[in-house]
Amino acid sequence: MFSILQAAGWPIWPLVACSVLALALVIDRFINLKTAKVAPPKLLNEVLSVTRTSVPGPDVINQLIKSSALGEVLGSGLRTINSNPRCSEEELRSSMEYTGRMVAHRLERHLSALATIASAAPLMGLFGTVVGMIEIFGSQAPGVSTGNNPAQLAHGISVALYNTAFGLIVAIPSLIFWRYFRAQVDEYLLNLELAAERLLRHLISLRK
Repeated sequence: MFSILQAAGWPIWPLVACSVLALALVIDRFINLKTAKVAPPKLLNEVLSVTRTSVPGPDVINQLIKSSALGEVLGSGLRTINSNPRCSEEELRSSMEYTGRMVAHRLERHLSALATIASAAPLMGLFGTVVGMIEIFGSQAPGVSTGNNPAQLAHGISVALYNTAFGLIVAIPSLIFWRYFRAQVDEYLLNLELAAERLLRHLISLRK
């Protein structure tokens, strides 16, 4: 592997750094976008069941907020109505929307960096290709036939091809994982929005 990196020349090292960063971002998103950490399937029904007759106390709400992203959104609504039982529907909605925006920002963290790597890696590979082509033509002095420096010619070709290939190797998985995480986050945000709206209607009906 190291011999391949040596053959690819110095332009390969920024791509290696991008590959390491992309791998770290993918692992981070896999860990932090688990369903149990974002939107546990049974959490909404449990909250609706607990609040069937009254709003729970601060300790229960704090545990709910710490449990998951969905719990954070739902807990913000419960905390608002717990601190001000006469709050309006707009105040309750604004509280959950504000928390939802913070949660959305946290879920989308690092996705833009992964998308940037997916876009930049082919260009970095192209840059390495250009450097390899410059070495190829630079090795041919004026008036000298192309066959007089085969080692330099082969090195220039290897730099060009290795960088092109490595740029695509980095870009393609990064793009695939970015699209996967983007779709996953969009689905989570939709579920959080629907759950918050359902809890809002439940709390409003509870006061009637």
